[in-house]
Amino acid sequence: MPDQISAALARLEEVEPVLCAFHEVFRSFPPVDPALPLAGVPIAVKRGERRGHREALVAMGCVPIGLTTTPDGSTPWQTWGRNSRGVTRNPWNLDRTPGGSSAGSAVAVASGVVPLATGVDGAGSIRVPAAWCGVFGLKTTSSHRAAVGVFTRDPALLATYLGTSGTTSPTAVWSTDLGFAAVDDDQAEIAWRAAAPLRPRPVPLVLDDPADDWFAGRCGPNPVLEELFETTDLLLTPTTPGPPHGHDGPGDRINTALTWAFNLSGHPAISIPAGFDAAGLPVGVQAVARHGREADLVAAARLISGAVQVAPFPP
Repeated sequence: MPDQISAALARLEEVEPVLCAFHEVFRSFPPVDPALPLAGVPIAVKRGERRGHREALVAMGCVPIGLTTTPDGSTPWQTWGRNSRGVTRNPWNLDRTPGGSSAGSAVAVASGVVPLATGVDGAGSIRVPAAWCGVFGLKTTSSHRAAVGVFTRDPALLATYLGTSGTTSPTAVWSTDLGFAAVDDDQAEIAWRAAAPLRPRPVPLVLDDPADDWFAGRCGPNPVLEELFETTDLLLTPTTPGPPHGHDGPGDRINTALTWAFNLSGHPAISIPAGFDAAGLPVGVQAVARHGREADLVAAARLISGAVQVAPFPP
């Protein structure tokens, strides 16, 4: 068995009894062509994900080691995963949720089991757990509400996954609340400081609250965003309005307030580690790009991570 796979399985065995990030763990693995760009890289795969995405990563040389947890439908708010041993826990604070629905994938990367994991983002289901677990979480351009993407701790892996160098110097603007969201001051301040390498210009952006359109499944162009992206490469915001909540639920807060507009408009977006709040919980800064311009998101990830160190593995 390749050393990378053995190391991943050993780390999984160490943390899984507490974190409950995996629905199923594989025990046999096919040989890998060493010439492939991601040859031998162990990955975790979100349970129930589109099969084609997993197969595309395998074709690049990745080796799936298991299926990660997702919400089991036992709650109306769907913000953590569960397996037969219990709820999926945030590795930075076991009493807090890692976010959902790609909970297990975020935890698998954050806890050092795998360097790359897949996810599906229908309202923020990659970006929210990425922010709350202190890792990168990217959703790709999509003409549908749900988009595939990945979690990682390494911008270079993002670049290889997307087939881009991500070495551009994009322009950026900043909005704390998109004109409607209630965002905690510390989330905004930490994300704003992290965004400094991109020198974003604050703009008075006002979007309509996307809640009604999201629940009605209405996707399509957003005129306000289309006009904005005529003059800038990136829109930066905090990823989430507040920190991860407990396992008893989010209360009245909409954790996807800053993310789901971009599922409706189809823009690619990423959550980038921005640092920690006073309680020691990770905070994310979100970057949104023009359609098809994932390279600008990789550039943002490289620039910000050069100034804000990605969180170490939690204890």
